[in-house]
Amino acid sequence: GATPTHIPLITDHTMNDITAAVAALKEQLGDRLCIMGHHYQNDAVVAHCDVTGDSLELARRVPGVDAEHIVFCGVFFMGESAALLAKPGQAVHLPEPGADCMMSLMTPAGLARRVLEQLTATGRRIVPLAYVNTTLGLKAVVGEYGGAVCTSANAETMLRWALDKGDGVLFLPDKHLGRNMAKKLGLAPDRQHILRLNGHGLINPESQPLERPLLLWPGCCAIHARLKPEQAAAARAAHPGCRVVAHPECRPELIERCDAAGSTSFLIKEAARLAEEAPGSTLVIGTENNLVDRLAARHKGRCRVLSLGRAICPDMAKVTEAKLLATLTAIAHGTAEPLTVEAALCGPARRSLTRMLEVCGK
Repeated sequence: GATPTHIPLITDHTMNDITAAVAALKEQLGDRLCIMGHHYQNDAVVAHCDVTGDSLELARRVPGVDAEHIVFCGVFFMGESAALLAKPGQAVHLPEPGADCMMSLMTPAGLARRVLEQLTATGRRIVPLAYVNTTLGLKAVVGEYGGAVCTSANAETMLRWALDKGDGVLFLPDKHLGRNMAKKLGLAPDRQHILRLNGHGLINPESQPLERPLLLWPGCCAIHARLKPEQAAAARAAHPGCRVVAHPECRPELIERCDAAGSTSFLIKEAARLAEEAPGSTLVIGTENNLVDRLAARHKGRCRVLSLGRAICPDMAKVTEAKLLATLTAIAHGTAEPLTVEAALCGPARRSLTRMLEVCGK
């Protein structure tokens, strides 16, 4: 394979050259390197990944990776989770550190701590359950308070665990995912409450029904929240007999109109199942469009896969093949700067992640 000294600046490359250069560097770095990528990455990046998955699969796989360098193609919080679960001495690199997650920024760690202090001041044992789409700082607060992390794939299991552990659960930051899981567990709407907050904590706590078992942080995924119930009705009108499925980060009013809902992995399996069991059928999927387009191409000719509506994550899109090449070049040159996580936060944040992996039996 080519050595990094043969690689000119990225601007000199056509896309084909970039693809070839990434492949050459992968070969040169060999088993020193593992490229991991989330399903919402674009095809050009996914083509180079050694491991692809949703948040849960990727978290499970990190402890088993022996490579010296893990290059994580995804958003910032995923890189932080990988760095937490990596072995001592392993370096985790993000091709685009500026790829953040709007939802993860909706729950500042300091504000979450303040709200937990207010909620527990009444003497209730509140178990925080944080969606994995959160910052390291928030995961640390959750870990300190005896809580855990969850993903869309295991949110139902983890919510049941949290409800059994204390007097109430604070689910953050995704109110839609929390409500969708509560419905699956048979927890009525009058036993849930979406908190009213400002920058200082709870607004007029005495006027809020804080004694309810499920308290929800008022955040959401702006990309999934764009998808509306009317789009499900429109899809059924346009494609009679179609199956409609969506990600549980979508609003409950939409999920009610779907045939099924589940994590990214569930949606992938559903497309494969339909292509196998009901060739010629139409599957309409409500989630990030990169994944839907990939599934449409994968099952072309057997099953028609359509997007429920436009849903592109601008942050996932910041990771490009050219940035992946730049990262691999820096690793080969020994100039790459790995992701560093604040040492004081690592212990409690890791506890919140490992609790999830333990409860879900790895």
